[in-house]
Amino acid sequence: MTRPGGTWRNWGRSASVRPMRVERPRSPEGVQRAVKAAAAQGLTVKAVGAGHSFTGIAVAPGVLLELDDLQGLVSADAATGLVTLLAGTRLHRVPALLRRHGLAMENLGDIDRQSIAGAISTGTHGTGTGFGGIATQVRGLTLITADGEFLRIDETQNSELLPGAVIGLGALGVVVEVTLQCVPAFVLHAVDAPVALDEVLPDIHERADAADHLEFYWHPHTDVALTKTQTRLPESTRRHPVPLVQGWIDETVLANGVFGAFCAVSRVIPAIIPPFNRLAVRLTGRGEYTDASHRVLVHHRNVRFREMEYALPAENLVSAFEELQRLIVDRGWRIEFPVEVRFAASDDLWLSTASGRDSAYIAVHRYWRADPREYFDAVEQIMLRHDGRPHWGKLHSLTAQQLRERYPRFDDFIALRDRLDPQRLFGNRHLERILGA
Repeated sequence: MTRPGGTWRNWGRSASVRPMRVERPRSPEGVQRAVKAAAAQGLTVKAVGAGHSFTGIAVAPGVLLELDDLQGLVSADAATGLVTLLAGTRLHRVPALLRRHGLAMENLGDIDRQSIAGAISTGTHGTGTGFGGIATQVRGLTLITADGEFLRIDETQNSELLPGAVIGLGALGVVVEVTLQCVPAFVLHAVDAPVALDEVLPDIHERADAADHLEFYWHPHTDVALTKTQTRLPESTRRHPVPLVQGWIDETVLANGVFGAFCAVSRVIPAIIPPFNRLAVRLTGRGEYTDASHRVLVHHRNVRFREMEYALPAENLVSAFEELQRLIVDRGWRIEFPVEVRFAASDDLWLSTASGRDSAYIAVHRYWRADPREYFDAVEQIMLRHDGRPHWGKLHSLTAQQLRERYPRFDDFIALRDRLDPQRLFGNRHLERILGA
């Protein structure tokens, strides 16, 4: 919570601002009152959920709306699977809200700290060649627009706006409710296994298509992919979760405690990075378990980092990945964080990174106290040569003109923004860069 007169910071500590006013509306009507008041005073308005974007997308120099008190279930229909949530609802709270209705979200990203509005507005995704990002699960949403009115968008009201409004970047209004198409609750059988990269890359697309969900991590300075393969099973399937002690050792001790200490020490002694990475792939990344979908898809990340991720046409994945490998070797860099590779199905959302094409994702990370610019800038050039599109919630350097060339419906989105927010009540400097004034 940001105190009055205090400074708001995002999770990755890559963006901050001291807003002129902080408000914490407890209802959609409270958001409406806040928007109207800001407009009357000539102040800009930005809503923020968990602050998990690495960009300045939520930076609010005028009025900051913290949606922590705008959480909860509005309605759920077990027969249709349609579920409406208040916009600030954190993803990690959703499974408990859906449990008594026998429902689950169709897919999730690998962290669940974000709000549902933040996740859809920035194009957050999970993995699986048969599944789109979280925004593809949206069947409706309600905005407070710049004129302070409610705007419902779903299949019966203003339906033509839905493909443009779902990934709205916070530029069209303040989302107050989101309606999702959920699915019957299910479990996942997971197999985590280290595999030699030269075995994985040649048939990576066949592997991805054969699995419901597949991703892999590559620790630079090793030749191993830590693969994670998951199969969807009925909710009645007998579960074999990771034992509590082993889970605590894996996630709390190794993935966060030891890894966090390693990252801190590597800032002083970077020579430890290659041997540590080789040790990590020998000691971790193995396991087989069956559990509720959200417990398998989501991981807990306590070590702060900064991230850049690009979506590529799926067929460009291997050549881009191999060029990234050569880059790290040629520059002699020591990179402490793994590279992550995931997949998503094509969709028809205007600003989706997978809009109109099956996509593979390459994500690079650095410890939050390390300067990522040289690494990220060089990786970005590789991704752009491979027709990449940057994740809207993660670091990148592109401008509106460069993004226009990569999104066929970019100008349609700008026209929608001009219609809903002609005075840029919801604007900030980041949106000026990526969308134009």
